[in-house]
Amino acid sequence: MYDMLSAGLSVSLLVVSCALWPPAVRAASCETVRIPLCRSMPWNMTKMPNHLHHSTQDNAVLAIEQFEGLLGTGCSPDLLFFLCAMYAPICTIDFQHEPIKPCKAVCERAKSGCEPVMIRYNHSWPDSLSCSELPLYERGVCISPEAIVKAEGPDQYYQDPARCNPESSPDFPMDLNNLHCRGPNGDRCRCKTVKMTSRNYVRNNYNYVIRARVKEVRNRGLEPTAVVDVKEVLKSSLVNIPKETHTLYYSSSCLCPPLAIGEEYLIMGYEHEETSRLLLIDGSIAQKWKDKMNRKIKRWDQILQKRGQSSSRQNRH
Repeated sequence: MYDMLSAGLSVSLLVVSCALWPPAVRAASCETVRIPLCRSMPWNMTKMPNHLHHSTQDNAVLAIEQFEGLLGTGCSPDLLFFLCAMYAPICTIDFQHEPIKPCKAVCERAKSGCEPVMIRYNHSWPDSLSCSELPLYERGVCISPEAIVKAEGPDQYYQDPARCNPESSPDFPMDLNNLHCRGPNGDRCRCKTVKMTSRNYVRNNYNYVIRARVKEVRNRGLEPTAVVDVKEVLKSSLVNIPKETHTLYYSSSCLCPPLAIGEEYLIMGYEHEETSRLLLIDGSIAQKWKDKMNRKIKRWDQILQKRGQSSSRQNRH
């Protein structure tokens, strides 16, 4: 386990604690991270104005998007973490007045890797992202990727380097000594396993369930995706899903749940109604297709419907 912030805080605990605050406290202090580039970060709550004085996340999105091309070069594994710590800083109940800054070393690593690339295109490192005023890890409260607390226990996560599918993703950073895939912050990818059981199906209440064959997995740039041919639609809630080629959108470059090209899967996930996107995020399931899986899903949907009818009757009374 890594040590967390110099103040002894834990990112994993901070995220949980934010979720447990009373609604009034959360609304007054922190807000959910809505910046697409930063949704893969190990925190889910932020506070505006940020360190660049953007008053809203909408303004911050427009500003951080100017770095998409630079992020696509892979010039530094610390760049995305650093940018998100500046544009969507972590917000906690203990640091409501001033959001936590990234550590100076994180900024310096990002700058040393990416400034040479910027100079080749006649740009320099922005003054607004200067490293000089940021706190040192040993002397102040700050956040860095190497200080993130990992989930404990062997059953929490399943890790398999083959599942990161580096062959289909040549831009994916690799630890060549251990042959383990690494995520957007340089940490090893760990996919949380969700078993295909009736309990998980009912509890997670997926928006869509499809049988599909994987054509392509793309992990280049900033928006990892999987392209699939939909063979059968077992459930759709918010988005129309015809039997044709669709793009599924991952929430991080760790590509969880993993998909193998050419294989046919039963995929359960969520839908984003405004963008009409099918999402593959934490809690989604992708299991290789077997006959009679569709019967199972129909049975589980009946359980969900009965529960919905029961709760609606209780609400009327």
